[in-house]
Amino acid sequence: MENQYIIKGGTPLHGEVTIGGAKNAALGILAAAIMTDDTVLIDNLPDVRDINVLLEAIRGIGATVERINPHTVKINGSTINDVTIDYDSIRKIRGSYYLLGALLGKYNKANVVLPGGCDIGSRPIDQHLKGFRALGATVNIEYGMINASADKLIGKHIYFDVVTVGATINIMLASCMAEGRTVIENAAKEPHVVDVANFLNSMGANIKGAGTDKIRINGVPRLHSSEYSIIPDQIEAGTFMVAAAATKGDVLIKNVIPRHLEAISVKLIEIGATVEEFDDAVRVSCNNRLMHTQIKTLPYPGFPTDMQPQISTLLALSSGTSIVTESLFENRFKYVDELSRMGASIKVEGNVAIIEGVDGLTGASITAPDLRAGAALVVAGLVANGYTTIDSIQYIERGYENFEGKITALGASMQKIPVDDERAVQKFKLKVS
Repeated sequence: MENQYIIKGGTPLHGEVTIGGAKNAALGILAAAIMTDDTVLIDNLPDVRDINVLLEAIRGIGATVERINPHTVKINGSTINDVTIDYDSIRKIRGSYYLLGALLGKYNKANVVLPGGCDIGSRPIDQHLKGFRALGATVNIEYGMINASADKLIGKHIYFDVVTVGATINIMLASCMAEGRTVIENAAKEPHVVDVANFLNSMGANIKGAGTDKIRINGVPRLHSSEYSIIPDQIEAGTFMVAAAATKGDVLIKNVIPRHLEAISVKLIEIGATVEEFDDAVRVSCNNRLMHTQIKTLPYPGFPTDMQPQISTLLALSSGTSIVTESLFENRFKYVDELSRMGASIKVEGNVAIIEGVDGLTGASITAPDLRAGAALVVAGLVANGYTTIDSIQYIERGYENFEGKITALGASMQKIPVDDERAVQKFKLKVS
C-alpha cells in the first residue's frame, strides 16, 4: 500500500535530532565489503530503502548477509556464487553500479543491470566504463546489462573528463587489487569518496590522496576483515539545518562532521540564520525573516546539488530576489511546479531559478518528484499555513530514515498515512487541532 505524508505547518522546530549514516558512503562501502572472503562488520548504516535493496542484491549473489540490527550488518563474500545482478528492485537504485567495480576487482568479471535512481537528469556512466577499460577490462552493454571482464586488471593512469563521484568510487574498487599502481586524476573529493577509501584501507588496501583531485592506489593481493563505522550523512544534516531556519526554530543537529557542512552553514549565515558549530554537532536557529542570496551548485567542497531543492525552498520565503544556478543536473527543478501550487514565486530559465521571496506558503496536495525535492517539499509543508499532503514519499524514504518520526520529535505535526485514506486525514486533523 502506498503512503503519503500529511503535515500541518506553522510550528517552529525545537529540540535535538541525531543524524544517521551517509547513504551515499554506505552504498560504496557495502559493495566494497564483498571484496574480501573474510567477515566484515559495518555499523552506523542508515536504515533506508536504497541500502536494503543493495543488501538484498548482495545476498542474491550468494554472499552471507547478517543484519544484526537496523544499523549494523555483517557481510561475508566468500560464499558468492554468481557475478550477475539483474532484477527489478536493483534497477531503482543508482548505487547498484558499485557492484560492477567490486565484482570486477575481485573476480575479474561482472554483469550488472544498468542503474536507475532519481530522474534528475542525465547521469552517464561513460567515465566508469572508460576507467574499467583503462585497467584492461573488456566492457560492453547488451540487453540493458553492463558486462565487464578481464584476464587480469593492471594499474593505469586514468584522467576523468568530468568530476564524478560514482566513477571515482567504482575505479577505486576495481583497482585496489589490480597489479601495480593506479592514479586517478580529476577525482571527486566528496566526503563519501574519502569514507569508501578509508574503509578499503581498513581492509588492507593501499589508497592515498582521497579527498584531493589525485588518488594513488597501489594494488594489494588480497583484502581482509574489518570493522567500520560509516560517516554521518551531510545531506540529512543539511536538510534539518534548512528546516530549522525555515520554520524559525532552534535545533541542535547531532552526530555530524561540521566541516562537511560548511558550504551549507556559510549560506545560512549569509542570509541571516544563526549557526553554531560544536565538535560533532551544529545548532541552527532563526527568529527573523531571512535575506536573499545567490547559489551555484558545484562538486565538493562547493554547494551540494543534493541540497539545492531544500535551500531554494528556504529562499522562496526569504525577502528579495535570489538566483540559484544548478550546474550539475539539468532536471533538478521539477519540484518548482509543486512549490508554485503552495504560493512560491519561482521562474526557471534553463539551469537557473529566479526566486522572488513571498511572505508565506499555503498548504496543498503535492507530489514528490524525487528524493531531495521530496525532502524540500516536506520543509515547505512544515512552513505552510494549513494542511499539506505529499504523495510518492517512497522517493523520500530512499534517503531519509524515519523522517516523520525525527520531525515530529522536534514538535511538528506530521504523519505517514495510507494514500486516499480520508478517515486517517480526519483523525490527523482532529488530533492536531
